[in-house]
Amino acid sequence: MTQSRHVTLFHCPNTRSKGARILLEELGADYELHPLNMKIGEQRGAAYLAVNPMGKVPAIKHGEALITEQPAVYLYLADLYMDKGLAPALDDPLRGPYLRWMVYYGSSFEPALVDRARKVAPSSATMLPYGDFDTMLKTLTDQLEKGPYILGDKFSAADVLWGTALTWTTGFQIVPMSPVIQAYIDRINARPAVQRVTALDAELAAQQTKPAESAP
Repeated sequence: MTQSRHVTLFHCPNTRSKGARILLEELGADYELHPLNMKIGEQRGAAYLAVNPMGKVPAIKHGEALITEQPAVYLYLADLYMDKGLAPALDDPLRGPYLRWMVYYGSSFEPALVDRARKVAPSSATMLPYGDFDTMLKTLTDQLEKGPYILGDKFSAADVLWGTALTWTTGFQIVPMSPVIQAYIDRINARPAVQRVTALDAELAAQQTKPAESAP
C-alpha cells in the first residue's frame, strides 16, 4: 500500500518556516498549513510545545513522523517527493555535495550568524563549529560562484534553504552583501513559488492580530 504524502506544516509568517512553505510549493506537495500566531505567543503555548519543545518553526508532520530542525525538514520533504527532482538520488554523484550544503547551514552558518548578531567576541577557531566567520562565509560564496545554483546548474531544495537564508541575513545586514550573493538571491526570489508564498505570508501576517491592550 502506497503511503500518503500529505503533510502538515507548522508555520509562522515572517520566520524561517517561510522557506519550508516555499519548498512545499516548489514540490507541488499535498500539504495543509497549521498557522501559529507569534503575536499572541502561540508558538510558546502548550499545544505547540508538544510538537517542538523549543517553540521553533518549521516543523512538519507526515503520518506518525514528526520532523523539526530546518535542514531535516527540507531533506525529508525533498526525499518524500523525490520524483519532483529537487533532491539528488542516493546514487547521484551530487547527493554528497547536496547533503554537505544542507548540513553546513545548521552546523556552520547559523552558529556563526548568531555569534555575529550577538557581537560575541571571536574565540579560538578550534573552539567554534564554524572556525571563523570570514572563512565560513567565503566557503559558501566560493561555492555560489561555481554556478547559478548551490550544486552548479541543478536547482535543488538546498537553493530554497540558502536563498531564503541569505535574503533575510543580508536584509538584516548580518551577512554583508556582495555581487555573488545579490545575483544568487535575485535568481531564487524571482521563482514563482517564492513570490507566491511571499504574497500568501503577507496576507496571513495581516490577518493575525495582537492581543487587545488593557484599558487604562
